[in-house]
Amino acid sequence: MNRRVLLLAPFGVAIAAGAGFLAMLHRAEQGKFDPRGVPSMLIGKRVPAFNLPGDPGFADTDLTGRPILVNFFASWCVPCVEEAAILMGLKQGGIPVYGIAYKDKAPATAAFLAKHGNPFARLARDEDGRVAIDWGVTGVPETYLIDKDGIARARWVGALTLDTVTAEVQPMLRKYA
Repeated sequence: MNRRVLLLAPFGVAIAAGAGFLAMLHRAEQGKFDPRGVPSMLIGKRVPAFNLPGDPGFADTDLTGRPILVNFFASWCVPCVEEAAILMGLKQGGIPVYGIAYKDKAPATAAFLAKHGNPFARLARDEDGRVAIDWGVTGVPETYLIDKDGIARARWVGALTLDTVTAEVQPMLRKYA
C-alpha cells in the first residue's frame, strides 16, 4: 500500500500543477490575471523602521508630513532606465520622490543618475538589501506611495509609465494630500 502511494504521489502533484496552470490560463483569458499582482503586506501599515546612508540618505522618520513616493531602483536595472524619464517628470511636477538604490554601490548609482537624471529629492543606498526585504520589495523598480503619516498606501511593481502616473499615481497623490 505504501509503495503504491509513493508511486502515485508524483501523478497527484502533476495533476494539481496542471489544474493551477489551467486556472491561470482561464483567468488570463478573462483579463483577470495580473502577473505582477503579488499583494503587499505593507499597504495600510507604517513603513518599517530604517536609517540608510546616501546623499544625504534618509530614515523612516523622514517619510512624514506630506505624501512621498519612494522608488527602489538600481543602476543595473534595465526597466529603471525606462522609468527615469517618468520620475524626472514627477520631479518637475513638484512631486517628492525619494530614491533607494537597491544592492548598488555608490559610484554605480552616481553614474546612473548622471546619465539618466536625478529625480530624487533624497537618495539612500540599501547595499545589502535589508530594507527592501523589510518592505517586501519583489524586484526593481518598485514604487510606494507613503502618506503624510508615514503609512504605505499604494505600490507599483515594475517601471512606472505615463499611463500609470496619470490613471493611478496622481489620483492617489491627490487623495492623500
